[in-house]
Amino acid sequence: MDQTLIRQIVEAALLAAPQPLTLAQLAGLFPEDEPAPPGSLEQAIADLREASADRGVELVEVASGFRFQVKAEVHGWVARLWTERQTKYTRATLETLALIAYRQPITRGEIEQIRGVSVNANMIKMLEEREWIRSVGHRDVPGRPELFGTTKGFLDYFGLKSLDELPPLAELKDIPELEPQLPFDIAPAGVASAALAASLDDVADEDGETDEDGGHDEDESADEADEADDQTQDDRTVETTTAHSHPEAGDDAEPEQK
Repeated sequence: MDQTLIRQIVEAALLAAPQPLTLAQLAGLFPEDEPAPPGSLEQAIADLREASADRGVELVEVASGFRFQVKAEVHGWVARLWTERQTKYTRATLETLALIAYRQPITRGEIEQIRGVSVNANMIKMLEEREWIRSVGHRDVPGRPELFGTTKGFLDYFGLKSLDELPPLAELKDIPELEPQLPFDIAPAGVASAALAASLDDVADEDGETDEDGGHDEDESADEADEADDQTQDDRTVETTTAHSHPEAGDDAEPEQK
């Protein structure tokens, strides 16, 4: 089969698909009696990446596969197409999400111990409904508290291929208590992989949820409850996924019984 045709098929599929596609899914587009030659799909991906170097979109690989996305340089203009109200997250929500991302698997009690305040149940529910976090088991201690970890949907949303691409903790200057349990010494790959750090800093600053000394607003619980109601209005940016990541639960965790 001609390589040009293969590239066109791959490009059309990636543009038409509502979610990222893996190489296996792309290979499934070709009939069994005329499969894509070995290495041809990888070559098509490489060619499309090179061809989009001077375009307003780029081909990236995230946790769920490959996708085209708007480049950060032009996102500010393209975003004017979306007129619906965007959800803004409180500092408490962003701190909780960062703790789960860097310290997973982690319990709600451990999050509260680090943050020094209680974690609103609506906030955890909202993060689960957005498919950014999920239960990965229970801590083997009295009470068997639930353990939380991030999902592939979380990685896809922030343009990350794996947890190794999380921004270095030095960029999360507003949460000095964090200490990673995983080796996050790999620098972010491009602008997209820095989205988490930008969200934890810029978005929260816009909300003004903390004072200068890091104290939390008295209305934090009310704001978190509002987020659970507002988040459904911003689902255009979240790609639905049923495949989730499986972080290690550690020696002191047991798998959740189904």
